[in-house]
Amino acid sequence: MLFAVFLLVVSLEVIESRFLVKTLPGFVGDLPFTLETGYIGIGESDDVQFFYYFIESEGNPKDDPLILWLTGGPGCSALSGLLYEIGPLTINYENSTLEKAILEIKPHSWTKVASIIFLDQPAGSGFSYARTPKGYIANDTLSAMQIYQFLRKWLVDHPKFLKNPFYLGGDSYSGIVLPMAVHEIYNGIEVGEWPQINIKGYLLGNPMTDTSSDYNSRIPFAHQMALLSDAIYKSAKENCRGEYLNVDPNNSLCILDLQVVEKCLERIYKNHILEPSCEPSNPSETNMLGRSMQSLDKTSVDAWPLPQFQMHWCREGSYIYSSTWANSRDVREALHIHEEFNDIEWVRCNQTLRNDDGRESKTYTHNVPSVVGYHQRLADKNCRALVYSGDHDMVIPYFNTLNWIESLNLSVENDWRPWFVNNQVAGYTMKFLKNNYNLTYATIKGGGHTAPEDKPKECLSMFMRWLANNPL
Repeated sequence: MLFAVFLLVVSLEVIESRFLVKTLPGFVGDLPFTLETGYIGIGESDDVQFFYYFIESEGNPKDDPLILWLTGGPGCSALSGLLYEIGPLTINYENSTLEKAILEIKPHSWTKVASIIFLDQPAGSGFSYARTPKGYIANDTLSAMQIYQFLRKWLVDHPKFLKNPFYLGGDSYSGIVLPMAVHEIYNGIEVGEWPQINIKGYLLGNPMTDTSSDYNSRIPFAHQMALLSDAIYKSAKENCRGEYLNVDPNNSLCILDLQVVEKCLERIYKNHILEPSCEPSNPSETNMLGRSMQSLDKTSVDAWPLPQFQMHWCREGSYIYSSTWANSRDVREALHIHEEFNDIEWVRCNQTLRNDDGRESKTYTHNVPSVVGYHQRLADKNCRALVYSGDHDMVIPYFNTLNWIESLNLSVENDWRPWFVNNQVAGYTMKFLKNNYNLTYATIKGGGHTAPEDKPKECLSMFMRWLANNPL
């Protein structure tokens, strides 16, 4: 606790470590937007070095909102969110090879209407690192405070953005850390901490919120989506009594039912149930009983030889291109990666920060199992929230997200209804109110765990309407 307090009172002095990036390997010509990369030191003696990509709004950066975007994991790189979800660049797979990725402009980038900081956090994610072993030790609570400290330092170093409306955004496992970081920001404002952050709200995509209920909703979701028969689901529900995460080892009937469930689901890509699975067919590798809820973004690319990715498209196979790109020397030079990182391999998602196969990570402690209480406290603030769910995600099923939102006991301003893009149903939405707090919930029809990756046009439209405070 003493260390946590220290983090909030350390110097906000920022040692100059930011660079304007005008060109990138794999992209033809100058970048048509403003990209800055840099490092900001966090914690005691700036032991932790957080790397960020900052892209100014392509609209009106002087007045457009500023977003700090957190990728999930924990341990997934901000480059994943930038290239695959909401950033202005993506990979041109048709013209790329595994040795050389070709970049192209993404037409539905959220930077059309907002300036976005993509942050590699915690240490060990992307290009962020620590100078001592102690710096790699983190947990949910500490991560939230480190994000807050990073934001304060970044704004001191970029004072022209202090007046811009600020939102904190993220998806997947960020659903745990982000509400706590938002709470830190509001607490800082109330006690007069400098700089004063002009926060207006937060946004979350397919967010992990409550470890137990999020996990336990997977099997009802599988039944709802016709992946389990009525008989299999009924038996599992009765014998396990709705508890599929912490199973009594003496409950043999439940364990037998879950083995049947696993047989039905082992070749389903849980991030998007309609897409091909890249995971190995060995049941021991995909055992739902042995896989922790924190394994949200697991990439199993090492399980298959590369030629199979080229023969059979699957989303996880496409992520290989970002690894070869980020690990090339010319890319690291263009991004101005610290020399201290030279011998460290960039990975899209650092598996050592997860709880895989029921084993707690040696460096990251998942010490907050539920953040519903943080959302309840934020509902007393002057705050706007957007929560959205790809409705084909089995990792964080949409109805469980809606369940915890409804548990906040907010008033319903607009009940369940479709929302449209180009006169087509893009999903369904509700809006909730409590005094100066309002929360918009939206499903993305056909979207998966990272909905902007699957439905970029629809998600950009949702984001723009919400920013403008217009109904979806």
